[in-house]
Amino acid sequence: MNKLTKAQLTVGLLAFFATMWSFVIQLLQTSDILMGIVRIGILLVVLIVLSVVLLGILEWVDIFDLQTNSLLTFLVLITIGITAVI
Repeated sequence: MNKLTKAQLTVGLLAFFATMWSFVIQLLQTSDILMGIVRIGILLVVLIVLSVVLLGILEWVDIFDLQTNSLLTFLVLITIGITAVI
């Protein structure tokens, strides 16, 4: 596995676990547990796909190094995840 693929998966999973707390709180407040679990699964897939796309675009543009691109992508995904809950 190359560095870019590792970074994409790592950023996607870190963003998922960082935004997970808000969905768990919503899951505890709702009575439909199955729907909450489906939403959590969809969140995981969406954040991993977004991390792949964003890091791919940032590597294609080649402005920053991989670590800076990963940090920028992580911040964007966290912001998207938090605002999606609100």
